[in-house]
Amino acid sequence: MSFTMTSTVRKVRDHFEPEIELDPQEARALRAHLEQIDYAAFAANREILAKAVGTADLARFQRMAVATANARARWVATAIAMSQKPDVSPQEVAQLTTLRCAFEELTEAYDALRRMVERGYLAAKPKA
Repeated sequence: MSFTMTSTVRKVRDHFEPEIELDPQEARALRAHLEQIDYAAFAANREILAKAVGTADLARFQRMAVATANARARWVATAIAMSQKPDVSPQEVAQLTTLRCAFEELTEAYDALRRMVERGYLAAKPKA
């Protein structure tokens, strides 16, 4: 079983990996079939994501990075302000949790957008 490590979560790939002995012809047929499946997923992602997201130009990445940095700053600044008080209420902790979740979600969205470009799902428009 293989896994991918992101900035916050370990994701396990659940692709079936047979441990059976196949003759070379059957093994080639299986690899060809799996390649067709992977291409179908690639084509679907490319078509759907291009319609939903559009292109991934530098300005879009920059806006996403700024939003993520702002969310991180709000989360940490709030935590620092809370640490200056003798007591922290459950409502304040809930607010801090909400701010952390916002930062983590924006981080994951940024990483997802980057992966979309890496995998060729989105056209990246380099700055001319």
